[in-house]
Amino acid sequence: MDIFLLLLGMFVLLAGGVWIGLSLVGVSALAMVLFTDRPITNLMINAMWESGASFSLTALPLFIWMGEILFRSKLSAALFTGLAPWFAAVPGRLLHTNVVGCTIFAAISGSSAATCATIGKITIPELRQRGYPEGMIVGSLAGAGTLGLLIPPSIIMIVYGVAADVSIGKLFVAGVIPGLLLAAMFSGYIALWSLRYRDTIPTAASVPSLREKIYASRHLLPTVGLIGLVLGSIYTGIATATESAALGTLGALLLSALQRTLTWLTFRDSLLSATRLTCMIGLILGGAAFLSLGIGLTGIPRDLAAWVDSLNLSFGMLIFVLALVFVVLGCFLDGISMVVLTIAVLLPLIQKAGIDPVWFGIFIVLVVEMAQITPPVGFNLFVLQGITGHNILTLAWHALPFFIVMVVLVILVTLVPEIVLWLPTQMVGQ
Repeated sequence: MDIFLLLLGMFVLLAGGVWIGLSLVGVSALAMVLFTDRPITNLMINAMWESGASFSLTALPLFIWMGEILFRSKLSAALFTGLAPWFAAVPGRLLHTNVVGCTIFAAISGSSAATCATIGKITIPELRQRGYPEGMIVGSLAGAGTLGLLIPPSIIMIVYGVAADVSIGKLFVAGVIPGLLLAAMFSGYIALWSLRYRDTIPTAASVPSLREKIYASRHLLPTVGLIGLVLGSIYTGIATATESAALGTLGALLLSALQRTLTWLTFRDSLLSATRLTCMIGLILGGAAFLSLGIGLTGIPRDLAAWVDSLNLSFGMLIFVLALVFVVLGCFLDGISMVVLTIAVLLPLIQKAGIDPVWFGIFIVLVVEMAQITPPVGFNLFVLQGITGHNILTLAWHALPFFIVMVVLVILVTLVPEIVLWLPTQMVGQ
């Protein structure tokens, strides 16, 4: 009964338009007033201060700023130029540029919406002009855009790492293999669909020679170099996630300056945009920390963990139930809010079940990815609606096959957890 009363309070606050961070603080205060006799003010100040004073959190504004700088550079447009020649003879041809472009940009962005918007602005006009089917253009972009959450650096991984006290470096490295595997599965589906519906794919005017492909690939060198700088420094142990964020931001500024897109206006706009987003996430994290404390003092997580334990659910059933919960939540909340709203309750559950917190972090990112393309609050669908003019339900229908592909990957990583956990065990100095 206690948990339902708090959920009702949360729903009322959110429905009333109260900011998510303030809603979390309000619900926690309500929990402490109703179910404990602890002093609210001091505990709230301490919890929110400690959440914001985490050194790991320093990586968050840096990665956000890096993505904002690159969003305003010529780097994204160069991706299409460098990638297009390689897919002239592949089933699906240029549709694969959505997947590969999103995969590459995800490795320097950290945001699903930014990845979807950036690549969409480049590829949608080009693919439409060449006569590719609209449904596959928007569907593949909606699915591939979610890679911005899974392929490091990922903003949501930083949020989870701070909230769950898990190594952000290990989370980043753990996301590499699942991210590349998901991208390959997306491309595999596009190829199979294109073989089934050959007449809908325009024929290539000419197939570039290997020399032409390699020459066009020069446009990818800055992107590949920046990815190598960020991820290579983490994987080899040369830098922590925070230090690699600083290196990545410095590299983004340098690339933007070399491309002559680093003006005072772009510098100011990128900094202001990154500051706004960081402040929003910081407030949510502070509220989540206070909520975790407040709910913890009520004993609700302990009771819920005991209840779930009493159900004697198998590992597979527990994961199925959690995936279902996140997909449903994703119909109404963004990914960061889902993580911070649920982590206080879920941590005792996964600890009780003996689930590796690094694996669980990637699992959460995968199911949050799925939520990015489910209506009514699918953020990638919102982005594509603004770009294409299609309504949400049409976009969701075209994205459905890619949603199913993500379901398959969730099943794979559940059955074979080494897909997630093998690479982090190879890290140096972490």
